[in-house]
Amino acid sequence: MHLYGNWRSAAAFRVRIALKLKAIPYEETFIDLDAGDQHKPDFRAINPQGAVPALFDGEGPPLTQSLAILDYLEETRGGPRLLPEDARARARVRSLAQLVACDTHPLYVPRVRSFLMEEYGLPKERMMGFVRHAFEGGLRTLETRLSSEDGTGRFCQGDAPTHADLCLVSLWVGTGIFGVPTDPYPTVARIAQACLALPAVAEAHPLRQPGAPQG
Repeated sequence: MHLYGNWRSAAAFRVRIALKLKAIPYEETFIDLDAGDQHKPDFRAINPQGAVPALFDGEGPPLTQSLAILDYLEETRGGPRLLPEDARARARVRSLAQLVACDTHPLYVPRVRSFLMEEYGLPKERMMGFVRHAFEGGLRTLETRLSSEDGTGRFCQGDAPTHADLCLVSLWVGTGIFGVPTDPYPTVARIAQACLALPAVAEAHPLRQPGAPQG
């Protein structure tokens, strides 16, 4: 498989974790979002949205959108199950995953941050306040649900990682990049640390990818 990603992309991080958990060999091409590689015709031919990740598996057009890629890998590849067999548990996992990937992460991606600053003249300091607000809304909801709902175990759903954990840890790592306070979210912190202790997650970590800042 061939993945197009970026070191700091939370969505690409989620896909890398799944590939590594399922022991699926892949190569990754770094798309420099700061340099505008995502807008170049060659990449727009791969993903017209100009976003990462995009995944080629040797047939058909590239797969895009991290949750769709995760579902595809779950349905077509072996390795550890990342969705529960029980329908209600599976729906809960998808709900938690979508809380991050659909309702929280899209608010602070580079194209949104750039639009706010360029079109509305929003100073960087105020834009970062908006980013932290987006993070805090997602983290607060995750903390409330994970600390009170049946189903939470060592991970979001039981004692094995699922798509919800891949999304949670991708959000959690972003708190360090954007300087978001995390003390109010002890349950999220506990689960994130359990995820980060997994070799597959450690290997997929943004700061271990090509293009990441060193030192």
